[in-house]
Amino acid sequence: MSIRFFFALACLVLTFFRSDAGPVEQLIGAATQTNFAYTRLARLCDTFGPRLSGSTNLEAAIDWILSEMKSDGLENVHGEDAAVPHWVRGAESAEMLLPRPHALPMLGLGGSIATPASGITAEVLVVTNFADLRARPEDAQGKIVLINQPFTGYGETVQIRHHGAAVAAQAGAVACLIRSVTPFSIQSPHTGAMEYSNDIPKIPAAAITVEDAEMMARMQERGQKIVVRLKMSAATLPDAHSRNIIAEVAGREHPEEVVIVSGHIDSWDVGQGAMDDGGGAMTAWETVRLMHILGLRPRRTIRAVLWTNEENGTAGAQAYERSHKDQLGRHVLAMESDSGVFQPRGFSFEGSDSALGIIKQFVAPLKLMGADTITTGEVEADVGELRPDGVPTLALQVDGTKYFWYHHTQADTIDKLDPHEIGECVAAVAAMAYQVADADTPLPR
Repeated sequence: MSIRFFFALACLVLTFFRSDAGPVEQLIGAATQTNFAYTRLARLCDTFGPRLSGSTNLEAAIDWILSEMKSDGLENVHGEDAAVPHWVRGAESAEMLLPRPHALPMLGLGGSIATPASGITAEVLVVTNFADLRARPEDAQGKIVLINQPFTGYGETVQIRHHGAAVAAQAGAVACLIRSVTPFSIQSPHTGAMEYSNDIPKIPAAAITVEDAEMMARMQERGQKIVVRLKMSAATLPDAHSRNIIAEVAGREHPEEVVIVSGHIDSWDVGQGAMDDGGGAMTAWETVRLMHILGLRPRRTIRAVLWTNEENGTAGAQAYERSHKDQLGRHVLAMESDSGVFQPRGFSFEGSDSALGIIKQFVAPLKLMGADTITTGEVEADVGELRPDGVPTLALQVDGTKYFWYHHTQADTIDKLDPHEIGECVAAVAAMAYQVADADTPLPR
């Protein structure tokens, strides 16, 4: 074992045995004084790679995590079944034929149909946004529509990915390309889920790079004819079997009352799913592991949930909501980390005003690391499935400067992450979870 390992272990022991260190201080110290979470995340990413719903990668990763959690000594470790969508990318390519030959880096959008085996070869119409397209439907007939909408923020710009194919098909397009949803590109296409409308013909949809979208926009402005050949062999197969992963530290007084800490273990089928959302899943796992190691048992149960199928359906969260329906009244809080594991800034809360006041008090121990900001209005997708049942939610907020550089790309790999920042994310989640779980009374709804 390395000197660094022994130093980290010594720091952890000293933190545990300090007579003046309370539970929250112990958790913050333990989370930030070792690189254990980063090292384990690297092993997950390097061993299993991308983990799309329905893939053998995902299920093998789930098997490994369950085994590791049992070795950690965690309580109530098990998988809970969920039927998940099974979309397969297959072979795909895009090539500009006119005004010059040029291979286009691309990624089909999740859920897209395939092209004919010979592909679709058609002239390209470049539009800026949906309004631009709807204003000129006669120009889109029989064309491949490219929506070249610049990134102005994820919530707004992602609409071209979700609905672009339906809007383009309604205008008579034979396929849809979108400018990747990102503020920064090095010829890197970004995938993600898309949706069809039942009353509009389905057409293939893919993302190309910012650079190529801008190039074709300039070509069109010059009056040049643009022709692209798109080939996609994507297929949607019958739903597959998967599992949410559960592990706990049982409450010492009210074990039936639950505080969830969570992230999703599935990812897109490119990169390693390190940032989105292996890091969030690891944060939840490490939270309960540290509590177990430190012998900390709050009044209520802290349950780590590693959701399956967040990326293209939230089927895991929906299955959890159904199977735990009669217990959700005793779910005190559901936390999720799914915005990357960069420098933590605080949390976004959704719940009652009285509960918000308590949460603002609990964030005080995180002031020194700059993670004490509380906002409202953002709910992560998985825990959002529990909001209609009245469960308050928290979303970890981090420095998102570079998140959408790598989001849903081949570049979502472990090297983009910093071990210390992951440790601070664990510290923030663990400190907040412990205080909520150990409070005299549950958060008011």
